Amino acid sequence: MSITLFNTLTRTKEKFVPLKDKSVGMYACGPTVYQYMHIGNLRSFLFEDILKRTLLFNGFKVKHIMNITDVGHLTSDADAGEDKMLKGARRENKTVWHIADFYTKAFQDDVKKMNLLPPAKLCKATDHIKEQIEMIKTLERKGYTYFKGGNVYFDTSKINDYGKLSQLDLDADSQARVERDPHKKNPHDFVLWFTKSKFQEQEMKWPSPWGSSGYPGWHIECSAMATKYLGKQFDIHCGGIDHIPVHHTNEIAQSEAANSKKPWVKYWLHNEFLVLSGEKMAKSGENFITLSTLIEKGIDPLDYRYFCLGTHYRKPLMFSYEALEGAKAGRKRIDIFIKKIQIFGKVNNKRKQDSSIKKLIEKSKNEFTKKINDDLNTSEALATIHEFIGEINKKISPEGIDKKNAKEILKFMKKINSVLGIIDFKEERTPKEVELLARMRLMARNNKDWKKADELREKIKEMGYVVGDTKEGYDITKA
Repeated sequence: MSITLFNTLTRTKEKFVPLKDKSVGMYACGPTVYQYMHIGNLRSFLFEDILKRTLLFNGFKVKHIMNITDVGHLTSDADAGEDKMLKGARRENKTVWHIADFYTKAFQDDVKKMNLLPPAKLCKATDHIKEQIEMIKTLERKGYTYFKGGNVYFDTSKINDYGKLSQLDLDADSQARVERDPHKKNPHDFVLWFTKSKFQEQEMKWPSPWGSSGYPGWHIECSAMATKYLGKQFDIHCGGIDHIPVHHTNEIAQSEAANSKKPWVKYWLHNEFLVLSGEKMAKSGENFITLSTLIEKGIDPLDYRYFCLGTHYRKPLMFSYEALEGAKAGRKRIDIFIKKIQIFGKVNNKRKQDSSIKKLIEKSKNEFTKKINDDLNTSEALATIHEFIGEINKKISPEGIDKKNAKEILKFMKKINSVLGIIDFKEERTPKEVELLARMRLMARNNKDWKKADELREKIKEMGYVVGDTKEGYDITKA
């Protein structure tokens, strides 16, 4: 079954065909490590994780590269504003190097908690200054740069199709730029290398061919590192929609100029924002919520992962704690189902193998694949799984289901979880005696013997467990 992806470059859903058979090169814009990631940032990294998992699910090999921006760049994509790394250092009275190291580790910790597959290479901008200088020198030799005011600029007037990703109206957009650099020949030109800027106290500086020491502009780092690890042409580049107008537009311009105008990336994919109180979440705003904040409020990171999957990545995601509680309940329903099937997979009972379960698994697998391969439609893929759980629950009697059927179900759920990444398969060792009493209680309830059911519940409680009633039967938790 083929995969279709929405390509920002063409504004259409396209069948995914990699440059090399079954091998995919994928680059994702990573964090700027001057502050904790907020949960809106994590939505972006989750979208990229689902993309990679879907490719793996379909039998592709994926080389995933992600950058760490640990050298200061300006808060505005338009070479304006405040230096982010310097801002973090001043806030905490530390060096920018300490800030970068601390928040890189914090980001990696969030990645583990969110169950994101790590990239093949997490590359720091500060480790690739040589590659960035070499790419700038290549652009210089080819006539795409000019040196003015102590800085090296990229001349966008030399690119006939500049702005093709964002479909810019260059004249109209030029009027919208309020803060202008007097050294720029054109409003859209951007700095490749700073030797002089308004941040003369910048700690991170390196020797360069352009006079005194300096540091790179933001856009060049991604082009240099992606080219180093994925080549002059690769399959997929990802990021948030805020990267489209300037950052990714400038990456394309400089990369294709350096690589003899060959198409640099085949598919561009972008995710929408997480929205709180009508505004996108931002590190500088009052609506700044971290993963630690959610954990303190009793929300498991996998609950937040489930919450994000309930909305398509190209749609804004409206955040609320009420919606998170709903996601928590939805994931709990899946976890209760898994724990129940795990028990049935270990217990021999009088139930015969049900051939219809195998057919239901095959049908659900095909439906799930169809949905997830349709531009990563996670919300409908999740709905397919809940429908499957509902159908299986109808086939479960108080005695359970056949052991082989249970193992087939678990195998299927592990397969789909290789994409969704929301299920904890760790088995809780509920004592057999407790499990037996819970089943007896369910049979008593089905027979409307409420007195017997209450007695059995109290016995279970005395053993340190609580039995709860669900639509599907029961769940057992430690008291």
